[in-house]
This record gives sequence, C-alpha cells and structure tokens, in this order.
Amino acid sequence: METYTTAQIFLSEFTGTAILILLGAGVCATVNLNKSKGKGGGWLLINFGWGLAVFTGVYVAWRTGGHLNPAVTVALAVAGKDLATGVPATAGNIAIYIIAQVLGAFVGAVLAWVAFKKQFDETENPAAILGTFSTAPEIRSYGWNTATEALGTFVLIAFVLINGNTPTQVGPLAVALIIVAIGASLGGPTGYAINPARDLGPRIAHAILPIPHKGSSDWAYSWVPIVGPLIGAVLAALIIPPLVG
Repeated sequence: METYTTAQIFLSEFTGTAILILLGAGVCATVNLNKSKGKGGGWLLINFGWGLAVFTGVYVAWRTGGHLNPAVTVALAVAGKDLATGVPATAGNIAIYIIAQVLGAFVGAVLAWVAFKKQFDETENPAAILGTFSTAPEIRSYGWNTATEALGTFVLIAFVLINGNTPTQVGPLAVALIIVAIGASLGGPTGYAINPARDLGPRIAHAILPIPHKGSSDWAYSWVPIVGPLIGAVLAALIIPPLVG
C-alpha cells in the first residue's frame, strides 16, 4: 500500500481546492460581474459551474481522496474511516487536510480575481462582488440559514459515504452531479457553501484584495457556512454508516 508524505498530502488537497475555487469563483464572476460575457447567465449556470469545478478538483487531488472540503474530512474521521488509501485519520492528518483546503481556497479566490481583475474594477455592486467570493443568505436568519447549510451538506456527505458501496463506481462525475443537484434544490436560501473552506478562504481573500467598491466582507455571517456544514457532516457520519454496513 502506497503511503504519502506530509508534503504530498498538503500539496494534493491544496492544489485540488485551489482549482475548485478558481473555477467555482470564476463561474460566479462570469454571471455576476459587469463587462463579463456571461453576465446574467443564471443560477443553473452557477450550479453546473460548481459541479464541474468539483469534478476537476477531485481528479487533481485524487491521491488524497479529493476531499477539498473540511466537512468531508471530518465526516470520514467521525465515521471511523481512513481519509484516503494509505492516509489514516489521525489528528495530524486531519489538520493537514483542513489547513491545505483553506489555504488552497484562498489562493484559488485570488487567482479568480486575477482572471477577472478588469471586470471587478467595472462592478460597483458590493453584493455582486462579495457573491463572487463567498455565500450570503437571501433572507438573513442565522438559525434557519445554518439548518439549510447542514441539510445540503448532509446530502453531500451521505452520498460520499454510500458511493463506495454501490456497483456503479462513477466517481468524481457522480459527485459533480450531486453538487449540481444540491445547488438546484437546496442552494436558493444561502447559496450552498456546504464546505467551510470554500467560504472562509475566499472571504479572507475578499477582505484583503484591493477591489474597488467591494464593501464589507460580512464577517457576521461567516460562521454559518462553517458551523452548518460541520453539523451536517457529523450527523451524516453518525447516521449513514449503520444503514450501509
């Protein structure tokens, strides 16, 4: 059985998550920013863009299981599973995964800003700018927003835990379609972070980058896309494994 060094684990999750956010933030920028050829492309374009971003990132980080998401990492640990083949769920490995994911998300968001620098400069709507980086609720109600994020993440983690026990084995493509399904069905209230790194890393980038008209990074909401997904992940890890054996 092949084993991986700490550096290999870090680089795998870092690079995969960076590409996930580059493409995911990129589709949000395409739809939301002024002078973008895809402006007004709509919610389904964003859903499919994020799904294909996950598809790409998972393949890039295949050596470490392509988590790209602290909720996935935590869920596998709670379920008593290895993080990937040859990567046991030790406290050290869990920390490496999560740090790599958050840093990768930050870098991916910065790269998306580089790609759309001129479009950011031409956009004066702070909400459209922040929406390129991180999520925000349509109706702000922290408890209900947290519940929405927990439910969406529960569906994702349930699929991740069940997928290895099914005969189809369609891998990253199936995960991509699940992301599209969650976005289309449950993403409307909060923008479906379902991934603490996906929201936190880009929100930090938004706070740091010199973007005209960007406004607040909305730190008052920032805990919801962290806590909600982790709740959903833990519940799925406790409920699903006994069902599938």
